[in-house]
Amino acid sequence: MEIFNHLLLVSYLLPLVVTYPSIYPFYPPTCYTKVLIMARELTQWAAYLKMDPETSYCMAHMPDLYLDVHNGCVMYKMRAYISLVEGLRQRRCAYTREVRKVGVTLRQLFIIMSEKCHGDLVFTSFDCAALER
Repeated sequence: MEIFNHLLLVSYLLPLVVTYPSIYPFYPPTCYTKVLIMARELTQWAAYLKMDPETSYCMAHMPDLYLDVHNGCVMYKMRAYISLVEGLRQRRCAYTREVRKVGVTLRQLFIIMSEKCHGDLVFTSFDCAALER
């Protein structure tokens, strides 16, 4: 009877153990994974702002933002984009929350990449033209 109870317990716990890594990964978030996630979100967010009816008027002249954290030119690209976003203050959309948040988040990513994760990141290419897609 006791063997049956153990088998029953294992049959209930086995699906939880098997699906555990997909729900909660075993690895803690590292600086590198944080940079990857932030870069992907910022790339998508900037593309959304260029298409959004509320911000498309003043974001139309902005270059496309594509952040490849493995490209050595990404730091230059982020600095240039930050200065362009800060230069939008003359236009109405610069005061929307979404545009300000992109600028602030991009500045945070720049600081994280340059100061916090400096030793964790490896630039595998230095192709500035690849970031201008």
